[in-house]
Amino acid sequence: MKSPTTYKFLPPAFADRLTGMGLTVRRPVVGAQQGLHRSPNFGASVEFAEYREYRPGDAPSLIDWAVFARSDKYMIRRFQEETNLRAYILLDTSESMSYREDGPMAKLDYACYLAAGLMYILVHQSDWVGLSTFHDKLQKTFPPVGSFEGLRPMLRHLEDLAPHGRSNIAAAVHEAAEMIHTRSLVILISDLLQNPADILRGIRHLQHNGHDVTVFHVLDGGELALPFDGLVELRELETAKKMVIEASEIKDAYSRTVERYLDTLRRGCTDCLADYFVMDTKLPVEEALHRRAARK
Repeated sequence: MKSPTTYKFLPPAFADRLTGMGLTVRRPVVGAQQGLHRSPNFGASVEFAEYREYRPGDAPSLIDWAVFARSDKYMIRRFQEETNLRAYILLDTSESMSYREDGPMAKLDYACYLAAGLMYILVHQSDWVGLSTFHDKLQKTFPPVGSFEGLRPMLRHLEDLAPHGRSNIAAAVHEAAEMIHTRSLVILISDLLQNPADILRGIRHLQHNGHDVTVFHVLDGGELALPFDGLVELRELETAKKMVIEASEIKDAYSRTVERYLDTLRRGCTDCLADYFVMDTKLPVEEALHRRAARK
């Protein structure tokens, strides 16, 4: 019988390996309480931001008397307030995420481990995290929580997921951009099998709304380089369309096309200040998370 505190995608040994990892953001965020991240607001943290002139109603204790002694002006020291952040994980559950050829698990399982690990890291550092699953649109949304107990329904939901439906990543990301009303960390986990220009428009929508965006592009090695030789019949997972190819004749062209596709996404994310990571499912999940945690 399964222990009530054991989760498929966050087993104890995996959680232990995540201890000490942390996630930061580049852009100011809005949170509910004091924490680790820079806020667009000003408060009484230890990081000095700027001076402003004293105004009636300000506490005299905020006056910088050293500046007064030099300039004969009453000046207030303003500090950058630190805050906890709210994060939202957008998880692609479309049929194409069922693909497994060269990796140890299907793309959706890998993505679920990523999502569970991110949830654990964020709550462990006193932040809040929510989850939305999608294929052609957002399917199930859990509002952000800030406790391990609050993660329970999300972790259980990950265990119930099955790849389903045709993807419309851009539409789901636009929908999420309209749903999230405060500056947040938005983490997209998907195989991104859609026109890159459409996906990048969705990411720019998030960026325009003030969010800090991270993209985990999850791919099986069999998608990065054709693992077949000879005459092969391929079936598209989301439409069931079939195609017969001579793999040896198109391998080089396929590799060049994949590289252009990845480069377009990489450059597009960089242009809108989004972090972009290609994750081959052969890469250990904790190493994938470490790459994001190591980002400065």
